Amino acid sequence: MAKDLKPDVNFLFEMGNVRLIDRMWRRFHTTSFANLADHHFRVFWIAMAIAAGEKDVDTGKVAKMALVHDIAESRAGDVDYLARQYVERNEKLAINDMLQGTGMEEEFLALWEEYEERESIESKIVKDADNLDVDFELAEQAASGNSLQELWHDNRTFVAKSKLYTQTAKKLFEQMEKTNPHDWHHTGRNRRNDGDWKK
Repeated sequence: MAKDLKPDVNFLFEMGNVRLIDRMWRRFHTTSFANLADHHFRVFWIAMAIAAGEKDVDTGKVAKMALVHDIAESRAGDVDYLARQYVERNEKLAINDMLQGTGMEEEFLALWEEYEERESIESKIVKDADNLDVDFELAEQAASGNSLQELWHDNRTFVAKSKLYTQTAKKLFEQMEKTNPHDWHHTGRNRRNDGDWKK
């Protein structure tokens, strides 16, 4: 008898829903802040960059862990550094309910639990990526005229020095602080530097 795929389909619809979940940072006058799906996308790529600089890393596990690390926020919501003083979350219940009966349940629950324990190098890399995504977002906000990065500089430096696990993540933070968010297109190959305007 074929497996009932309704739980999988429900899960996939819920994953589409993460595009609609705002991160709570928006209330700090950052209305264009990334949503939950945006966050997962960049955490994946930051994690890949960190993994490339570390040794003996299972990048497949890092990739899957990055994709599952915050999906429970689909039900529990995103809770920022202020709200965490006032609310209790039950992300374990949320992720169990979300994955229940799906073909992914066993593997991704195990990955989520490993991520939460922060014992493996893969879980540390993904947590570092989760933290650094905030810093990338703040730098982009600053480039758009938002002053939150300056206000939070001491907080974010504290996180970089005492909460990041890997040396690669710490180096990425240091380099990011020296890099303009527009350098990738302004100083890279473009029409003026290497194109028809240069001729």
